[in-house]
Amino acid sequence: MSKTVVVIGAGPYGLSTAAHLKARGLGVRVFGSPMASWAENMPAGMLLKSPPSASVLSAPKPGFTLDEYARQTRETRLTGHDQVPVEMFVRYGRWFAEELVPEVEDVRVLAVDRQHDGFRLKLASGEEVQSSVVVVASGMDGFAYVPEPLAGLVPDGLVSHSSLHADLGKFEGRNVVVVGAGQSAQESAALLHEAGVKVQLLARTDKLVFGAGPTPGPHWQPDTPLGRSWALHAIVHQAAAFRFLPESTRLHLVRRVLGPFGSWWLKPRLDGVVPVRLGQHLTGARRDGDRVVLTTRDGQGDTHTLETDHVLAATGYRVRLDGLDFLAPELRARLARTGGFPRLDQGLQSSVPGLYFTGIQAAAAFGPLLRFTCGTEFAAPRLAGAVAQHTASE
Repeated sequence: MSKTVVVIGAGPYGLSTAAHLKARGLGVRVFGSPMASWAENMPAGMLLKSPPSASVLSAPKPGFTLDEYARQTRETRLTGHDQVPVEMFVRYGRWFAEELVPEVEDVRVLAVDRQHDGFRLKLASGEEVQSSVVVVASGMDGFAYVPEPLAGLVPDGLVSHSSLHADLGKFEGRNVVVVGAGQSAQESAALLHEAGVKVQLLARTDKLVFGAGPTPGPHWQPDTPLGRSWALHAIVHQAAAFRFLPESTRLHLVRRVLGPFGSWWLKPRLDGVVPVRLGQHLTGARRDGDRVVLTTRDGQGDTHTLETDHVLAATGYRVRLDGLDFLAPELRARLARTGGFPRLDQGLQSSVPGLYFTGIQAAAAFGPLLRFTCGTEFAAPRLAGAVAQHTASE
């Protein structure tokens, strides 16, 4: 069985993991298109929620931060609380790949099966690969969540998830209702309005929440890549200890910490600009010709209807192992779980020896930090070290 490590996914976590594995002298094959999800599933004009210092991939040596990329390529260097355009972040990630992981193979993994001595992978190219170690770094793929009342209209094209649109300008001149209250919903609504779309934001929350803007110091709470607070300081710096919390506590924290809310710079793009319907619980959706009729209920129990051309579900993601359809059903059945997440040990290895998970799929084990790009700094070296030990013991 080959000792070459297979990494599935070429986003921030896949590229960071591969870079650290290579630095340890391990053979690596990475399957995926570098930064494809960021380029194809994020709307043009989007700004990252994280500041420049936290919008980084993890490298095994200095010189591969976003700022260093900008310096070397003579792009505008960002500092402090400058917003990071998604297009710049994609270019940075692809530069990182070219410099540290140039052998990324732009081919899709169709199936992963467990064998007695490792794993067999079937690729879209027709090739079959065998490896004793597989790292799943497939990001959000397969986890997009559409609320049940809307799901039935997805096949008709009247409802879609926000991750399916890199160009929101195609809705120009139409009526669109955005459902959700977090960063994706707020920014999608702002971008749609700015693209000439007649947009409304529909949310069950009673108020939209925005993060605090930058203020001069000194501050009594510490700064972290995720924000300023003692709680976030613990999330960032004690990620290794997170797995020892009770399972229910971990799942609650993964769902609730840092969400849903919008960045401070979104408020002036929404307040008094985009119509917002708050406190509305979505109860139903039906097709009426080429339009959608939504039914909602408010806090007093009164029902309302809203008609539109399209509904954009900016309702986030829900990790569930069954969404990873490239893993054979028998392999998925063998995985111990924490909620919808794989149960992982201290080295990000699952209950199936040799099968590792990183990124958002590891969040139930190591906390909300793994939902964000800056979590690569924690996960990539830890996982690479564990894999090095695993392969050395074979």
